[in-house]
Amino acid sequence: MFGIPGKQAVTMTPAAAAQIAKLMTKDGHQGLRIGVKKGGCAGMEYTMDYVTEVDPNDEVVEQEGARIMIAPMAQMFLFGTEIDYEVSLLESGFKFNNPNVTEACGCGESIRFEGM
Repeated sequence: MFGIPGKQAVTMTPAAAAQIAKLMTKDGHQGLRIGVKKGGCAGMEYTMDYVTEVDPNDEVVEQEGARIMIAPMAQMFLFGTEIDYEVSLLESGFKFNNPNVTEACGCGESIRFEGM
C-alpha cells in the first residue's frame, strides 16, 4: 500500500527472523501481524499478534522463514522499520527501530509520530 517497488516495508534482523520463525512453528501460526494503536504516555503503542489466517489487505513481508503481516492502518507508520530481537540478562523481546518515530516515552513502550 505505502511501499516502494523492490523495497520491503519492514526488515528483520537475523535474530528477529529466527525468533519469528520459531514462534510460527507453534500451533500452526502463519506469522505475526504488527500494527500500532492509540495508547501509552507518548500516544501510540506497537501491537503484535499471532496470525492463523493472512488478511488479503495486510502487507506481507517474508524473510529467512519468518513472515510478518502489517495491518493496513499501520503501514504508513511502520514503513522503513527494522525489527530486532534482543536478549539480555533481565529481559528479551522485539525492538522496533522506526525512522518515523519523533518521540518515545521513558520506558520505551509508547511512541509518537509527526503530526499526532
